[in-house]
Amino acid sequence: MSGFPTSISVLGSTGSVGTQSLDVARTHTIPVDLLTGSTNVALMEAQAREFLPKVVVMANHDAAASLKIALADTPVRVYAGADGICQAIQEVASPMVVNAILGEAGLAPTLAALRSAKRLALSNKESLVIAGEIVMQTAKDYGCELIPVDSEHSAIYQCLKGNRREDVRRILLTASGGPFFGYTKAQLEGVTLADALRHPTWKMGQKITIDSATMMNKGFEVIEAVHLFGVQASQIEVLVHRESIIHSAVEYIDTAVIAQLAVPDMRTCVAYALSCPERIEGAGSFLDLATIARLTFASPDEEAFPLLSFAKYAIMQKGATPACVNAANEVAVAAFLREQISFCQISDVVIEATKKAEENSKKAHSLEDILSCALEARTYANNLISF
Repeated sequence: MSGFPTSISVLGSTGSVGTQSLDVARTHTIPVDLLTGSTNVALMEAQAREFLPKVVVMANHDAAASLKIALADTPVRVYAGADGICQAIQEVASPMVVNAILGEAGLAPTLAALRSAKRLALSNKESLVIAGEIVMQTAKDYGCELIPVDSEHSAIYQCLKGNRREDVRRILLTASGGPFFGYTKAQLEGVTLADALRHPTWKMGQKITIDSATMMNKGFEVIEAVHLFGVQASQIEVLVHRESIIHSAVEYIDTAVIAQLAVPDMRTCVAYALSCPERIEGAGSFLDLATIARLTFASPDEEAFPLLSFAKYAIMQKGATPACVNAANEVAVAAFLREQISFCQISDVVIEATKKAEENSKKAHSLEDILSCALEARTYANNLISF
């Protein structure tokens, strides 16, 4: 496939990556057949009126009812619920799906897209964290290309082009370090919600911003890279790179390191996922290394940010352990956003809830078993918070 697809579906279109995906569609006049969201009726109505997709789906049933009334004067069909998203993916003709849904809710649409033989631009990292082996096998079974959208995995994907996977020695996965780079564990005890939401580089939704602050997001990206690129967790080295210019790199057995550099802008990643192997005119700024002048690197502090090392532990356990980490983290972050727990308690809840669910999680292999274990971890996490 070359150039842009004839049309696209954008799942999670009202979120950060979703709106930037529509920026790319707008700039390059790519037709949009399907939009999905959750509760933001006003933004979804505006998107639907601009792009006139065949179908719009709201995961929240009340939001869908309101949107159906708002769009009554248009030919746009409105569906509701998680099942409505999967149904719409199968119905519309667009050959490419951008999955920018947040959290575990993105897994079923990922599998629906692959089973519909769609090319998948994947931003929903939880699909691979929860059920990476199942997702990758489904892509293989249906002959689907899965292209990562996250800046780090997009970079790795590009750095691997034209090279043999068996020649890879290490993947260098870069991290911004979030708002608390250099903080000790003692200093982290006093940080506030407002502090945690001040990301130094990227403008993202609240949940992923908190995940970046705890470095859970980077831990998930390690798990994601294991599945996407067929490497061991031991082959992945996380490097804190505050400038966020090198988005990741691959080191080969001959000592050569190939890196991908760009001004941080998710539209670059989305555009590449939609057009690769071709490249198109960028929507963002071009890189001026002379102005930047200096690029720095440091090892992450895994004592202050234990969720990074815990994610590595989880992927080595296999089974449903990574899914349990994700489920417990969703609960803990939601509680922190409600200011029910402290910043440091996020990692405490995630680790303890996962450990409680671990006996069953190690034996889980089917999707049903994995989701059952994740629900168990979610319950443990909620109990720890309400105790």
